[in-house]
Amino acid sequence: MANLSMPRSPRLLQLCAALAVAGVLGGCTLAPTYERPQAPVETAYPANAAGSKELEAVNLGWRQFFPDQRLQALIAAALENNRDLRTAALNIEEARAQYQITRADLLPNLNVSGNAARTRTAASQSLTGQPYISNSYQVGLAVPAYELDFFGRVRSLKDAALASYLSTEEAQKSAQISLVAQVAQAYLTERSYAEQLLLADQTLKSREDNLQLAQKRLDVGASSALDFRLTQTLVESARVSKATLERQRAQAENALTLLVGKKVGDLPPAQLLSDEKIVTDIPAGLPSDLLTNRPDIRSAEQSLLSANANIGAARAAFFPKISLTGSFGSASSTLGGLFESGSGAWSFGPSLSLPIFDFGRNSANLDLAEVRKNKAVVTYEKTIQTAFREVADALVARGSLDDQVKAQEAFLSAQQERLKLTDLRFKNGIASSLDQLDAQRDLFSAQQSLIQARQLRLNNAIDLYKALGGGLNENSVSLAAKQ
Repeated sequence: MANLSMPRSPRLLQLCAALAVAGVLGGCTLAPTYERPQAPVETAYPANAAGSKELEAVNLGWRQFFPDQRLQALIAAALENNRDLRTAALNIEEARAQYQITRADLLPNLNVSGNAARTRTAASQSLTGQPYISNSYQVGLAVPAYELDFFGRVRSLKDAALASYLSTEEAQKSAQISLVAQVAQAYLTERSYAEQLLLADQTLKSREDNLQLAQKRLDVGASSALDFRLTQTLVESARVSKATLERQRAQAENALTLLVGKKVGDLPPAQLLSDEKIVTDIPAGLPSDLLTNRPDIRSAEQSLLSANANIGAARAAFFPKISLTGSFGSASSTLGGLFESGSGAWSFGPSLSLPIFDFGRNSANLDLAEVRKNKAVVTYEKTIQTAFREVADALVARGSLDDQVKAQEAFLSAQQERLKLTDLRFKNGIASSLDQLDAQRDLFSAQQSLIQARQLRLNNAIDLYKALGGGLNENSVSLAAKQ
């Protein structure tokens, strides 16, 4: 095969120069200069935001925040199997592919082309008055229509696609944070129902024993039928509570399984809520820290950047659109002559398109882009406000829930002493059976309330951890300073 050398054609040199100029000018866009909107929140939280500096939420791995090995296993399984998180990861891949497609428009495509044609010309169209058959063969390189991005339309679209991709990536991180918190809170809910169910079962057995004693006392005339019926009501009340808690625990297990994505077996032993060592001493910092720590805020800002870049593309549509096409290769009437001397062929064709009458289409597209940017600004500001409120609510509840648990523990202790004294008074004939049954009923209620208060306090710690952007890292810092 003969060697081909590219002719030093002035037109071909012009084509190369035009492509080089397009690459230089392509750095300019008509997008507005981006300015981050002012955060529409206060500069400080309305509650005490102090805490241990070594335990910042964004640097605290979820395995360290949740020392319970059973809960760690569930969270790890959820990060691997949860369908919503898988969808978020696929959304990232989709956005990345779309960005790569848009970015490819910045550079010209180079295709290898080849064609062959055999044509019969009729005698009536022949210069000789005789029909003849002609052959045509062509092979070479071709540059399809390539837009010279003088006004940054393609680059603005690329910037918009990049920001959209980054927004999707941040949204996936936000989904992971939410999933970690949801699994933990669903687990605590299941554990709370399990503890209350165990308490209800123990209470039911104790009351059934008391009912047998009340039956014997009634049989020998030592108590009235009213006392027996009062004892029976306590038994049935405990049975109702047990049935209700069995249903609630089963539903909580189903909710946890849905979040995890599958039924996990061979789990470590469960802990009581009172033994959970979830970190509660987390500093909230300043509201301005949320702008960099919360993935949902970063996602909203990337969406705003994407909308801002689309304005540049809409503005560029008002200006001329210049495209280039070109090809270089060889052509011959015979296949063997394609690579012979003198068979070189090239073509170069610039084109220009300038909108004149579009019946307001470009203006409407620009208005649409600006409205979408304004909506993105509102969404960004609302995301910041929501994040501020979530942190503020968690901080306000942190101190009050600690006090509530302490008060509930003291209340339970008082109820236990009350029942002991009432039992003694009943045995000595001083108190009535109604006083004893009221004390038993109040003690059961106090025991359940303490379990629920402990769950609320743990949930509050998780809410604050999530609100501050914690839950992305698996392991980051040591808790030795805290211990």
